[in-house]
Parts: sequence; structure tokens; C-alpha cells
Amino acid sequence: MRMITTALIVSILAAAAPAFATVVVSAPTTGSTVGTSVQFVASANTTTCSKGVAAMGVYIDNSLDYVVNGINLNTTLNLATGKHLAVVQEWDYCGGATSAGLALTVSTQSGVSVVSPANGSTLSSPAAYVATATTACAKGVAATGIYVDNQLAYVTQGSSLNTQLPLSGGTHNTVVQDWDNCGGSSVTLVNVTVTGTTLPSIQALGGWNQWGELAPTYNICTSSCPGITWSMIPHLSSPSLSGNATQFNIGGTTPYSDVLWSNPLIGDGTTEGLPDTSHTLLPTIHNMTVDTYVYVTNFAVTQDLEFDINMYMNGVGMEWGTECNHLADGVWDIWNNVNAQWVPTSIPCSLNNAAWNHVTIQVQREANNDLLYQSITVNGVTHTINQTVAPFPVPSGWWGMTVNYQMDGNYNQSPNTTYLDKLNVTYW
Repeated sequence: MRMITTALIVSILAAAAPAFATVVVSAPTTGSTVGTSVQFVASANTTTCSKGVAAMGVYIDNSLDYVVNGINLNTTLNLATGKHLAVVQEWDYCGGATSAGLALTVSTQSGVSVVSPANGSTLSSPAAYVATATTACAKGVAATGIYVDNQLAYVTQGSSLNTQLPLSGGTHNTVVQDWDNCGGSSVTLVNVTVTGTTLPSIQALGGWNQWGELAPTYNICTSSCPGITWSMIPHLSSPSLSGNATQFNIGGTTPYSDVLWSNPLIGDGTTEGLPDTSHTLLPTIHNMTVDTYVYVTNFAVTQDLEFDINMYMNGVGMEWGTECNHLADGVWDIWNNVNAQWVPTSIPCSLNNAAWNHVTIQVQREANNDLLYQSITVNGVTHTINQTVAPFPVPSGWWGMTVNYQMDGNYNQSPNTTYLDKLNVTYW
């Protein structure tokens, strides 16, 4: 490692002021008190060397601790408690260099305490993440978040975090991190193994069935449905989170009429290549998660939006139906299979208008085929349900699992458009 003296650092900083090269440090800020894990984020440019910036690095107390090629630097370094002099430096291809110095105080009072999940644990999706952050920064913690395999998957303001995070099956390196208002940051590593199989991006699949449901009898109709109109347009890049969203439209003239879209995932008519002809897969499935993002274009005319997952086997039908019943009771409802009716919960149905909303529904099939509604998570807030209902009889030849999306018309059957993206179903 290259060694520099404090005097040399001062001379570098003094020389850097009039130079035509710049190092901009976004975090941490000089003079801040930080935890023992410190995130350094910086960028550099030069106008004196036509070949540009070659590399960037971080010196801690005269010792070069980190180097990266290019004009951007983003790394976390572990520092001992006490005061430190950090220097973020760039080197260009012409032999020039520019630095920015940071005076830091490292305190053990900063850190992220993760209550769950435990490091090295095996769990199901969605995974419950509960954590609190503390900091020696007098201004407090600004935000906490979760990285999954080096990608920021969730962030919330403040020093506490409590969310259900959908994870695909397999092993994941996750990090719970906080950012304080002094430019400091702390991290806690949590490696987890997720059981289950995830069927991703279902909104972009072919094979969707589409039906109208005309009020007041709600008999199913297909192509000839006077009084109700609908359409489905896949593979849209805007608005979209993945670049592959699907648009759903409803309209017509018969008030309170609905449209149901359904995709057969496993068994009969499978769109996932899972016919389960030996009838050995469905009986092993007891847990299911529906995880999706829904974009609401006009919440004022949205009567309700319904998200279902169905299972049929051995003459038993199970429909876990959940709906955001916006213009009726204003809460989330769950479906009672036996009485064929919606049952209101106490969970308010409040979705962001003209924006993406993240909805996660966790359900379970009990040993006797009873249906357990476990929880609904909306935009990072988890609501526990824990209500059980019985199944209902179906023809013995039915065999499969489907996911449904339904839009209901309002009193005026107003034209309405929504979008789905990142519609994933995980089962185990």
C-alpha cells in the first residue's frame, strides 16, 4: 500500500483547490460521527487530462485501504473506534491526482440490530425483516433499508424497519443498512436460504383467460357481453418497473359489472410447463405468496381490485380471494368459499393514485385443506389476518392452480385502467 504523511495530505488538499479536477464525496460528510461500518460514496472528473480518470481510492490514516478503477466509488470500510483522517483520491491517466479529506469520528454507539431473520437461517417467502438502527449522530437516523444480492430492495424513513420482503427460492446475501443525517452508515449482514419455487413475471405470460361478469347476476360471458368492455395489453415499457408491464382496461354501460383475468399456472392448461400429470406436485404445496405491483390510474373510479390464488384437486376447491374494496366498505375483504361471499377485514384499502403500489398476499393450505389467510402487505406495511375458512366441492377431474386478477366497475361503469408488473407467485 502507498503511504502518505499528514503533511502530504494537507499539501495535496491545498494543491487541489485550483486544479481542474474534482473529487465529490457524497458520503460520509467531514466532521461526522459514524458507526464502525462506513460507506464511502464519491465520484471524480478531470478537465486537464483528455484520457480521463483512471482510478479512485480511499486512504484511512495514511494507509490506502481501497482502490477501484473508473470515476465512481462506492464501498463500505470497517473502521476502529476513535478519530480518523480519510482521504478520497482520484488518479488520472496523465499522472495527475486530486483528493478530498474527511475528518471522521467512529463510535460503537452506531449500528443496526436485526431482530429477524437470523443470519444463516432458512425461511419462506416473504421473509419478515425487523430491525432498529442507532447512531452517534446528533441528528439521528435518516433511513434504513435492505439490500438483496447487492440490489436495494426496500427502504423506509427513520430508524426502524418492519416489513415482509418477497424473496425467490435459494440462498441470498442480504444487508440491512442505515443512513444517518451526518453522512454515516452502518450495516449488518444477514445471509438467508429461502425455500420455495417462484414463478416470475406472470403478467407478461400468454395464456390468460378473460371473462366478463355482467351485473346483477354476474354470469360469465366471453366475446358477446353487451354492457361491458375490456382489454389486456402486455409487454409495455411505460409505466413499468421491469419494462414488461401489462395494462388492464374495463368499461361499458352496465353499472357494477366486472372483468376477471385468470392464468393457469400448474395442472390443467398450465402456462408454466407444469402439467402435474402424475398428480404429485399440488399435494405437496401448502404455502403460497402472490406478490405484485399495481399501478392505479384513477383511484376515484376504482370500485375494487381483486387478487386471487386458486387450487383444485381431488374434488376440493380452494379460492383465496382478497379484494381492495375501495368504494364499498373501504377495507380489504377476504372470500368465504362456503358461503360464497366477501368478508370485510379491518385493513384499510388505501392505494396511491397515479403510482405503483406493492401488494403481497400470504396464504396457506392447512392439512385438512382449510384455507388460512395469513397476511396482506401493502407498500411495505404488513397487516396480519390469520382467518381460516373451509374449502368447497368441485368436479373430481379439476386439477390445477391459477392466479386471478379482477377489476370491478363502479356505479357508472366508468372507464378505468390499471397496470400489473412483477407479478410473482411463490409456492412451497
